[in-house]
Amino acid sequence: MAPRLEANVDLAAVRHNVALLAGAARESGAATMVVVKADGYGHGAVPVSRAALRAGATWLGVCTLEEALELRWAGITAPVLSWLHLPDEDFTPAVEAGIDLSVSSTRHLAAVLAGARRAGRPARLHLKVDTGLSRNGCLLHDWPDLLDAVEKAGEDAEVVAVWSHLAYADQPTNPTIDRQLVRLNEAWELARARGLNPIRHLANSAATMTRPDLHLDLVRPGIAVYGLDPLDRPVAESPLRPAMEFRGRVALVKRVPAGEGVSYGHEWTTPRETTLALVPAGYADGVPRRLNANGRMRVHLAGRIRPVVGRVCMDQVVVDCGDDEVHEGDVAVLFGAGGPTAQDWATELGTIHYEVATGVHGTRVRRTYSGE
Repeated sequence: MAPRLEANVDLAAVRHNVALLAGAARESGAATMVVVKADGYGHGAVPVSRAALRAGATWLGVCTLEEALELRWAGITAPVLSWLHLPDEDFTPAVEAGIDLSVSSTRHLAAVLAGARRAGRPARLHLKVDTGLSRNGCLLHDWPDLLDAVEKAGEDAEVVAVWSHLAYADQPTNPTIDRQLVRLNEAWELARARGLNPIRHLANSAATMTRPDLHLDLVRPGIAVYGLDPLDRPVAESPLRPAMEFRGRVALVKRVPAGEGVSYGHEWTTPRETTLALVPAGYADGVPRRLNANGRMRVHLAGRIRPVVGRVCMDQVVVDCGDDEVHEGDVAVLFGAGGPTAQDWATELGTIHYEVATGVHGTRVRRTYSGE
């Protein structure tokens, strides 16, 4: 039976995007880490990882230990970096599974080393330096202390990389970017002066596409892998191909007279006799309630772009189809090919397409795949 609500992911689009990004990195002599955190930005971490590795990626990146171990449990053996942890987590399973771990403080390092000793093998470390984002990462002021602790760890620690994250990558000429590179290099040189030989990585999606000087040894594209342009270029103008199409099937069609209120609060009233189609998708599924205002949300249904009218509900939206013929079971594209884009939703909401894609969730949304 066809799903009532579906997020279809085109893995051919993922491969296209990864090939583009990895090709740019190779020209600079850099490898490519595809970021699949948050279940592959809502696209499915395991299928996306497999597609990315086939298309030229050699590393994978995630946020949590659970996300990293999911990839190992799926049989993926490529290097995986996990980078956001609490200092009281048990790192033993991750070290046993050969997961690379980011460390930003001496306390985090101590917890990772405890896991390494329990696992009976060295922890592979990516030392993160805060170069100006003021989020995770070790300040340069505290960097020598972290290096001291790494040296004392001896054979329990293997330093793989020194890394950081950009604050203004979507503004390629922002002077902050160059300052962050200088700070990263300072931290890297201090590590090398201790006899370590780490690689460096800094570039995210936008920097991978616009700043080859930041490719260094490894790039870490995330949102671009999924075809959502980090520079906010329209789909038609971007070299990337969006991978997700969010769609639902019409549950009910009815002919409604003029003057009838639609949905909670009757914020919209039929101005004429019209056909309304009910699509079973709401804010519990990733359709933001802030798209309430009439005309802000549109769908592609029965060959045309049509407005959603009335309030977005938890489970359903109502589409005004006028006098056109629409049938129960017809597919309405909420965003994706032929319809509005995730960027269109983001623009209407005053947010970013990251939030739109990762917001498509829940047990009622069946994730399906094409282009395998």
